Amino acid sequence: MFLLRRVLAGSCFLASSLLVSSLQAQEAHRPPATPLIAHDPYFSVWSDTDELTASPTKHWTGAAQPLMGLVRVDGKAFRIMGNSPREVAVMKQTAMQLTPTHTRYSFANETVAIDLTFFTPAFLDDLDLLSRPVTYLTWTAHALDGAQHDVQVYFGARSDIATSYERQAVVFSRHQTAASTVLSVGTREQAVLNRAGDNLRIDWGYFHIVTPKNEASKSSISADSDRAFAKDGSVAEADEMEGPSNSDRRSPQLAVVLPLGSVGTAPVSRHVLVSYTEDYGIQYLQQNLRPYWQRNRKPVSTMLDEAEQQYAALEARGVKFDAELVADLTRTGGEHYAWLCTLAYRQAIAAHKLVADANGAPMYFGKENFSNGSIDTVDVLYPSSPLFLFMNPKLLEAELLPVLQYAAMPDHWRFPFAPHDLGVYPLANGQLYGGGEKTEDDQMPVEESGNMIIMVDALARTAGTTSLARRYWPELTRWAEYLRVHGLDPETQLTTDDFAGHVAHNANLSIKAIDALEAYADLAKLLHHDAEAKQYSALAHDMAHKWIDLAKEGDHYKLAFNSSNTWSQKYNLVWDKVLDYNLFPKSVRESEIAFYKTKLNVYGLPLDSRADYTKLDWELWTATLADNPADFNVLVDPLFRWANETTSRVPMTDWYDTKTGKQVGFQARSVVGGLFIKALADKTLADKWRHATPSK
Repeated sequence: MFLLRRVLAGSCFLASSLLVSSLQAQEAHRPPATPLIAHDPYFSVWSDTDELTASPTKHWTGAAQPLMGLVRVDGKAFRIMGNSPREVAVMKQTAMQLTPTHTRYSFANETVAIDLTFFTPAFLDDLDLLSRPVTYLTWTAHALDGAQHDVQVYFGARSDIATSYERQAVVFSRHQTAASTVLSVGTREQAVLNRAGDNLRIDWGYFHIVTPKNEASKSSISADSDRAFAKDGSVAEADEMEGPSNSDRRSPQLAVVLPLGSVGTAPVSRHVLVSYTEDYGIQYLQQNLRPYWQRNRKPVSTMLDEAEQQYAALEARGVKFDAELVADLTRTGGEHYAWLCTLAYRQAIAAHKLVADANGAPMYFGKENFSNGSIDTVDVLYPSSPLFLFMNPKLLEAELLPVLQYAAMPDHWRFPFAPHDLGVYPLANGQLYGGGEKTEDDQMPVEESGNMIIMVDALARTAGTTSLARRYWPELTRWAEYLRVHGLDPETQLTTDDFAGHVAHNANLSIKAIDALEAYADLAKLLHHDAEAKQYSALAHDMAHKWIDLAKEGDHYKLAFNSSNTWSQKYNLVWDKVLDYNLFPKSVRESEIAFYKTKLNVYGLPLDSRADYTKLDWELWTATLADNPADFNVLVDPLFRWANETTSRVPMTDWYDTKTGKQVGFQARSVVGGLFIKALADKTLADKWRHATPSK
């Protein structure tokens, strides 16, 4: 068994090293913040500094959730993760490499090199695996001087990872599964789904460190395990098994020590699993829903043992997945584009929670991170949709279904246009945007109605199914009728860019309405409503012709029909190209791209003529309007520079200043999934990834 483990470790180490070497040969890449554990809006831990030892690890909101990593080499302790204990010397970090599913750090002193890898098997084609809340941590060591060295590694996690605010009382446990030893911590109160909000962490359920029994580990639940390990390689005696999470004394931590033994030039690896489990993840229309992996009441211990048994196979699959996806993204959009998508991949997924409805069917709920905390916000689903349309449209269907169900209930939704949201995460009990007695002025009527119709049609096109359209045809028809009346020249109202305020006669919003009417016509044709299909397609083409006359201003098109000397990104035009609506002449895209090239700042293209700020997702949609790689790269290269140089060290913001590169607002949001729009536009590539493996 030990020999087999060394062989597996060596093969994985070799594959990882080759990938690291390949990427190091490319241009330097520096994430604004680096994902370590990224599963859902609550189980999401990041590093916001270049060196893993320069700061405590944090939840995406910025709250500290310290993970500690130490090593002992021939009796001397070094720190490789976290900034505590400060008295322990730091082992030099020699490299960091980020791929879609892996984050790898490399460290070295004069005698040994140590790699620490975080691996989350976030494969969108496997819903059971995607919803499984497990990340693998692997330490791999080898000697640099040809000699043998005794190496031990230490991993600890403070109880803050299971609390939302300071001084919450926690309880600890240690138990055995068939394959592992499990240390767990959770709050004593366990107030399940007890409140909604944005800048919150989870405080129900349990965080686990899972150590395979064959790793010969030692474990502890104590405030001083890290210092005990640094002193003599031991772990401290256990403290009391409950207490405050952050009091005047050091907060307790779960800790494991893994002996790598005598390490020579051949790499030696050890690993653990970290997990966060809760019985219920989302409340939808007053019903508590279980995580998708637990829809059949699978015990936590069974899930953890299955995850451990699949470790080697999943790691190999992850290495192959990363290499293939990055290569494909590079071929379709270039190296800079591939890097931006790599930054976006886990972040977009981790802003969602996959649960099961009462019948065990998947429901996928997105959280509007660092905005207002809304759940299933339609104008957030819209920009994030390209990632799921590219890889697994079933997930977009699972996002749209709760919104459509809600909109079809007259006792819940009474307006002739689509809703904005379903509440505030994790409580999806009905729209709260606008507050109180909602009026049309509080809504985004054209925005959300257009978004829903376009996404349902995109789903039908990519997934080859019209089930949602058929089931909710009355709602789609009502929204299309609203757009027929209000879409060409929208009244004063909000758009998804609501931070910019109400705008009347919005040219970009008008494009969305026109595209949505053609999307409705396309759905009508697929459902054999031939008269409606013909009627609405003719209407959309007529509106597109009128739009050109309304919006034209010299060499470009205006922000608003009644506003001279203005301009804006016409990012909604991308669906005319991606879904082959062909409503607008190609010359509209060409003239806009030519004009945008004259308005670029050092870090990108402003959203419009009113300010220097921009939206990252819309910049990629706008760049995708370009018909040649040179124009695409002119618009994308400043975004690559921004990602590497921004001083806003947070999980990638999508709202920033194009001159300073600083975050204006928002972070860790799912909308960065919209960066995959260029890949989605490559129909051959998108077809390949959607059909790589059947969804489960």
